[in-house]
Formats: sequence, C-alpha cells, structure tokens
Amino acid sequence: MDHAIYTAMGAASQTLNQQAVTASNLANASTPGFRAQLNALRAVPVEGLSLPTRTLVTASTPGADMTPGKMDYTSRPLDVALQQDGWLAVQSADGSEGYTRNGSIQVDPTGQLTIQGHPVIGEAGPIAVPEGAEITIAADGTISALNPGDPANTVAPVGRLKLVKA
Repeated sequence: MDHAIYTAMGAASQTLNQQAVTASNLANASTPGFRAQLNALRAVPVEGLSLPTRTLVTASTPGADMTPGKMDYTSRPLDVALQQDGWLAVQSADGSEGYTRNGSIQVDPTGQLTIQGHPVIGEAGPIAVPEGAEITIAADGTISALNPGDPANTVAPVGRLKLVKA
C-alpha cells in the first residue's frame, strides 16, 4: 500500500502551521514590543527497510526574530523604549517573573505601575507611585515622582526598572 497520502498530509499540516505563523506576525506587526515568530520547513527522509524514496516535512529552527523594531516617540512620560537586547521585568499572573519589550507603562488605581495588567518589577520589587504624582523615567530606568503642589526641586526617586539582558 502506498503511504504517499501521509506524506502529503504532513506537508499540508506544516503549510497550515506556516500560514498561521504568518497571519499572527501580520496581525501583531504594529503591537509595541512584538517579536515575529520564525518558522522554517525542511524535508526529512523516511528511514526504513525500503529504499529512501519518501520524505516527510517538519518544522525546523523555530524561534523569534530578535531584531529591534522601529522606535516611535510618543511624548508620553510613561512610555519607554528598550535598546538592543533589553527586557522589562513584570510579574506574571502566577507570581513568577516574566519579561516584555512592551514599554507602554500604565498606573493602576492603587498607584501600581503595570504593563498590560502585569505589575512592573523594579530592582526592589513591584513599583508603586504616589497618587496624583507627576512621574518621570530617566534613561537608566530610575523612576521619580513629583507630588502635586511640591516645588520642582523636590522630585523623589521611587524605584528603578529592572532591566534584563537577553
């Protein structure tokens, strides 16, 4: 019995996977910090007692494109851009440390700095800022706050972003 149908099915399955990866990459092309998923296919000869006349298709070298994307200036004081292979540390839903290149930081109602709902982790743990304070982030990741009504020379550091190199 000829098993060519299985070879064709394997190739079709991998082609559908390639199409899904391409669709995901296109859908997220404008997402801040997104890394395109890579997907390559290769032929693998079928091992066995018969002549090596058949091959299967399999994915090879999966991974992500780590090339830095275009940086857009937003004039928003809580937006940060990371150079080269830097990542921001955030707290995942399960409490573990996760990493992101999305630099769109928000302040939640409790004063906690978050990225997409995940608390931003500083060098000393999660970072909270005083309510109503004007927040600035320096190039080295130092976060400072100026409370409403205070003179400009009373800016106080509240933490420093935990930056991780890949």
